Amino acid sequence: MALSKVRRAFYAGSFDPVTNGHVDVLSHACRLADHLTVAIGVHPGKQPLFTVAERAIMIRQSCEAVAKVEGTEVEVVEFDDLVVEAAKRASATILIRGLRDGTDLDYEMQMAGMNQSLAPQIQTVFLPSSPMVRPITATLVRQIAQMGGDVSAFVPLFVAENLAKKLGR
Repeated sequence: MALSKVRRAFYAGSFDPVTNGHVDVLSHACRLADHLTVAIGVHPGKQPLFTVAERAIMIRQSCEAVAKVEGTEVEVVEFDDLVVEAAKRASATILIRGLRDGTDLDYEMQMAGMNQSLAPQIQTVFLPSSPMVRPITATLVRQIAQMGGDVSAFVPLFVAENLAKKLGR
């Protein structure tokens, strides 16, 4: 009898903050992978609202229930280099990318082509966002929250609470 292959996936983003769109992709990814590495990208030129540690906690909270149901082991790491290099370190063979619309598709197709050239052993898998979360972006959530708007429809409850605390509301 042949041993089954462990499917190791890698999902990278800034997750600042975790949105319902991220949770949607995380849920789909947990259904595809035995091991999911969620990677928080750190860019020296950007000033995030949440620390890497705070984002890691929110990511774990966001996917723990579905990961348990699906039997997926989830780990959260940070990286500051090429996604494919971080994916290699995680021994991933699948690179998860969420798609909201055609604009995302155009950009992600270019990235998939470049990543394929850099790391042919890693397959990019596109996961379309569910219709109700397609308009959500972390940038818009941050902007709405910073201007005093209600973001509870766009993020998990604990993220909305963390945003309120972070922004002194």
